Amino acid sequence: MNLDGFIHNLHFNIDKITPPDWEVDWEDAPLAYKLYCGLPVIPFSLEVPLTLEDRKITEFPNQSEIGNFLWYLYGLNQVSQSVFTFDFSKQASDYMQSYRRFVPSGGALYPNELYVYLKTEDLPAGVYHYDVAHHRLVLLREGNFDSYIARALGNRCDLSNCFGTVFVSTMFWKNFFKYNNFSYRLQGLDAGVLIGQLIEVAKRFGFSLQVYFQFLDRAINHLLGLSEQEESVYTVIPLSVEPPIQVMNGSDIDENVSAAELCLDLKTIQYDHYVRSKRVKEYPMLIKMNEGSMLETTRSIRQMKEKVSMDHGSQTVSLPHVKRLSYDLAAVCRKRFSPDMDFILGKVSQVQLATLMQEAISSFSYVNDLDGTKKMYGPNVSLYVCLYNVEGIPNGAYHYDSKAHVLRQVQLGDYRLQLQAGMSADNVNLFQVPLCLHVAGDKDHYKTELGNRGYRIQQMEAGIIVQRLLLVASAIGMGGHPILGFEANVCDEIYKMDLEGKTSLIQIPIGPFRPRPWLRGSLQS
Repeated sequence: MNLDGFIHNLHFNIDKITPPDWEVDWEDAPLAYKLYCGLPVIPFSLEVPLTLEDRKITEFPNQSEIGNFLWYLYGLNQVSQSVFTFDFSKQASDYMQSYRRFVPSGGALYPNELYVYLKTEDLPAGVYHYDVAHHRLVLLREGNFDSYIARALGNRCDLSNCFGTVFVSTMFWKNFFKYNNFSYRLQGLDAGVLIGQLIEVAKRFGFSLQVYFQFLDRAINHLLGLSEQEESVYTVIPLSVEPPIQVMNGSDIDENVSAAELCLDLKTIQYDHYVRSKRVKEYPMLIKMNEGSMLETTRSIRQMKEKVSMDHGSQTVSLPHVKRLSYDLAAVCRKRFSPDMDFILGKVSQVQLATLMQEAISSFSYVNDLDGTKKMYGPNVSLYVCLYNVEGIPNGAYHYDSKAHVLRQVQLGDYRLQLQAGMSADNVNLFQVPLCLHVAGDKDHYKTELGNRGYRIQQMEAGIIVQRLLLVASAIGMGGHPILGFEANVCDEIYKMDLEGKTSLIQIPIGPFRPRPWLRGSLQS
């Protein structure tokens, strides 16, 4: 199967990319976190602050602040046990125990890993892995790598003003063992959700950031000592306490650097790590997609053209103007909940809907390397929503116009039956959901500008906005449950997306919910 066909089936014909006899070997499941063996470690304090409000912004972050930042970003924060009793004749009930983080992940498998390059006064300068299981850093390479990373980014960033750089990678096996080839779609979305959390946490710590989706993959993987048959970096994010620096335009790159020559500047490193699985199966299409998405030289870096949204003259519903939402991110993260069968149908006010849509889009700005130096990032993904039982708004399908802060009517009606029928599993009762949102993007997934890498980037963009939606939903007292097991064609037809060449990327039911019967315990000191 060629890469274009694989991407098409990944989105529209999932059955064609997953073997019909695929069985999940739960007994041989990998750990949800990577464990390095025999390397120097730097532990963080387990006394993490309970709130991120009214933080004193320091001129230069120290070890304690770095630890708190990483914990709120990706640390283990809660253990939970849920009981599932399907056969009441049994004396013993089935239960599931999981370790939760502040970000959601498909199947709670967390395929992403975090690496950081740090230059702080109280830590040796170098490249580290964030050991989630023990809340500590593992030293991989000691030294100053400003020049190396800058060249891998096409010399579009001045790293001398940055105290650190975050690398978000994906370990292919960590969710391939369950989802087979469909994991490729999940991995991009999971990475995007993590980036979305990073953007929000960085604001609370007073850090500015720049998100790079384009870089020399092999050079960055070489720096971290990653085997590309197992793991690869998806994004590079420099951090600074200075005001955000605009990304330099890719067309202004003077030096053409190749990944092969840059790798020669550093010796090869390779370390043992533990994944638990004894029988790791092959995943040739994931490796093929990863290799087909790589940039080999900095001349391949491209800039996106701004796309103008089409207005088909539809009727509009004006949403009330609302103030920017203020909330304690730590508290909202702790209470964030993904209901499945726990949704309960309740009336949603126009103010709640307006707050959800405005906050998801308006506060979505961040500096990145897709749009160049002229402006902060305006989303290349958009929001659609099927409404039911919203105060003062007819039931129907709408497109949110963020510039005008209005809902553009696509067609009226109750679409819960079509949406429910389009789901591959009955884990969510959409008849109990007042808001069913869809993040949409172009069907060509930036193929012209970014090649096969464009699909992965589009999934990450969708993940960023999903995390914004989930945080805002939690802040206004509702829950959201991201779903990929849905028929995109059904949703595209409801919203008439063919007129704009778009497709639904992910489905997020949002609404009130009842408490779940489970035991939860905090892992925070």
